[in-house]
Amino acid sequence: MLQVIQTGFRSFFTKGHERSLRAKKNIFQSLLIKSGGVVCSFALIPLTISYVGATNYGVWLTLSSIISWAALFDMGLGNGLKNKLAEDVALGNYTEGQSHISSTYAILAAISGVLLVAFCLINPYINWHGILNVPAKELPNLNHLVAVIFIFFCLQFIVQLINTVLTANQKPALPALISVLGQAATIISVVILTNFTTSSLTYLVYVVTGIPLIILLIASFYFYSGNYRSLAPTFKSVKYKYAHQLLSAGGAFFIIQIGTLVLYETDNIVITQLFSPKEVTTFNIAYKLFSVILMVFIMIITPFWSAFTEAYVKKDLDWIRLTLGKMNKLWLGLSLCTVMLLICSPVIYKLWLGDGVSVPFTLSLAMCIYTIALIWQAMYVQFLNGISKIRLQLYLSIICAVINIPLSILLGKYWGLAGVTTSNTIIFIMMGIAFSVQTKKIINGTAAGLLAR
Repeated sequence: MLQVIQTGFRSFFTKGHERSLRAKKNIFQSLLIKSGGVVCSFALIPLTISYVGATNYGVWLTLSSIISWAALFDMGLGNGLKNKLAEDVALGNYTEGQSHISSTYAILAAISGVLLVAFCLINPYINWHGILNVPAKELPNLNHLVAVIFIFFCLQFIVQLINTVLTANQKPALPALISVLGQAATIISVVILTNFTTSSLTYLVYVVTGIPLIILLIASFYFYSGNYRSLAPTFKSVKYKYAHQLLSAGGAFFIIQIGTLVLYETDNIVITQLFSPKEVTTFNIAYKLFSVILMVFIMIITPFWSAFTEAYVKKDLDWIRLTLGKMNKLWLGLSLCTVMLLICSPVIYKLWLGDGVSVPFTLSLAMCIYTIALIWQAMYVQFLNGISKIRLQLYLSIICAVINIPLSILLGKYWGLAGVTTSNTIIFIMMGIAFSVQTKKIINGTAAGLLAR
């Protein structure tokens, strides 16, 4: 029996298309690595709540959501580089690849500098206490905290480009490893804070934003001085003529990023304003539980973005058709797992958090449906992004961004936290229907007009 299992396991990783085998190995490595990430992520929440309290933890979550909006200013360069570099690697154009990477670093550094100066000028005049619905006497140094978060964000904004480079080279397990190392180091630091300091949101902010940045810097030095030396960014490889090329490739992604941020990052702000920062914690605990399914899905499909790029460049439509068919089966399996997780959720919350936070079953139900809808539409988005057929996605992102906030507020007033989640679910279903139709037409060669762009 053991020999049969060993033979089957070996066959899984040695038989099939070279592109599929590469993806399988990356998926297996990512599953192993990110399993540790899931454990770290779940362990960090009760540790953090225990250290600063549910309300301050909610403030941190909302602040990080707001600051993440600054990611828009990469103008889609990260995703543009991912596709361009994947094409360079597929065709063996490593000199071009190095220039694309170097130019992207230079542009992001310039953007970060401008953002930092602008933020330092306007931050003293922003009423963060009003935005976060927190009394001034509870967090008198709130503007300072926001400044610290933003400075670390701007630095990470540049340094995290190593993840894009690794993913474009079809090595998505390596960014996963970098992330897990950052999470593990953060947990150790929070444990130290808990045992040797009094409760302080300031200390927490320094640790949670600073540690991942340090890990990314170490990883960048390691990879660019090792296996990726031929792609390492240099000043002489910076060519600003590529700026237009990268911005053209990333321009549509930029608009899509705006829509994505509205969908994913405004929920915390809406909940803070409708209810309180403490409810942000409740919402994010439910999201964190069901994000386990999403993490598994992301681990599996991440290698396929650049693989789809390579297959489409080489016109290997049979492989694309076969892979998407397998992804549909994966979605059905993960949907069943999501329902099982919903059934077990009350017990899991109790074991995980004790009596510290109560999560309504209606919120868990809404999050279950949300996860199933999100995975379904993301499956097609991964393919369309990989082949840069994103014009329909661009228009839908704009429409959905306009609809989402008022719909979240409306449903939130009637159904509470579950209503905010349901707003996103409705939008994901609409987008999923459109993207599935577009994908089928592209594969069958019948896409025309907007669907072919």
